[in-house]
Amino acid sequence: MRRGVPGDAFTGRPHIAIANTASDLTPCNAHLTEVAASVKNGVYEAGGIPLELPVVSLGETLLRPTAMLWRNMAAMATEEMLRANPIDGVVLLGGCDKTIPSLLMAAASVDLPAVVVPGGPMLTGTFRGVSLGCGTDVWRLSEEVRAGTLSAEQFTRSESAMIRSRGHCNTMGTASTMALVAEALGTVVPGVAGTPAADSRLLEAAHGTGRLVVEMVAADRRPSTFLTQASFANAIVTMAAVGGSTNAVVHLLAIAGRLGIDLTLDDFDRIGSHVPLLVDLQPAGRFLMDDFYRAGGLLAVLRRCAISSTRQPSLSLGVHSSTT
Repeated sequence: MRRGVPGDAFTGRPHIAIANTASDLTPCNAHLTEVAASVKNGVYEAGGIPLELPVVSLGETLLRPTAMLWRNMAAMATEEMLRANPIDGVVLLGGCDKTIPSLLMAAASVDLPAVVVPGGPMLTGTFRGVSLGCGTDVWRLSEEVRAGTLSAEQFTRSESAMIRSRGHCNTMGTASTMALVAEALGTVVPGVAGTPAADSRLLEAAHGTGRLVVEMVAADRRPSTFLTQASFANAIVTMAAVGGSTNAVVHLLAIAGRLGIDLTLDDFDRIGSHVPLLVDLQPAGRFLMDDFYRAGGLLAVLRRCAISSTRQPSLSLGVHSSTT
């Protein structure tokens, strides 16, 4: 049934699903409907038909005890929706910790042309003259309340300052790590991962991604054509260089398993142990994702890794595989 869609939508134009994990109960992803609108514009511009597809949304901030319990369920549900519907390609919108992993697991299994738009980190807030890292300082300040050195009222004020914009945690937690790892794998347009959620350049990138996925369908460029052993080597190098969340190990093993790629814990040690830590971000360091993006983001890190690899024969780098 057409339901208002023009007739030429069914004359060979590619139908593109926008797998959207937006939810008011997943605050990190609540803005993704706006991102989806920009993707739609890009798909239309390139001659495709965009079709928004709400999928399971896992928010680490509210789900208890952890969203990890439902990652595989989200992956399977998304996979079945992508298989069951008459679509030619998909744009994957995720932000909070488990959403990008589950979306990539689904896309790897279905093997339709797929590209990710990460939702991006929140902007940096300040409290008592100090920059705050959501996902790190909330625990530090809550302990101050327990110790009696910070009032509940002041803690509430710190929370308002900390969560001053849309987006996921602005530390190098799992959300930031998986966005960067997804780019290193070649599933995000280069330079987009780490773009703050409130930055208008994220919407510009979403528009461009909508155009790109139509081109990918025309070229039959599926995950199986560019997600290789070398792609996962790039992801491991990235994880080590940015000081990423150890949860990324669990997620990369799962994504590789969906592709039939033999990835083991030994590979993380063999490849990652020789990579220098280049990024000084909370929770282990000092700075936040806003600073990382302004300093050049992942592309600057990978350029530095490439320089290091020419000086250190033991540093293993794969061939960077990009969706472009």
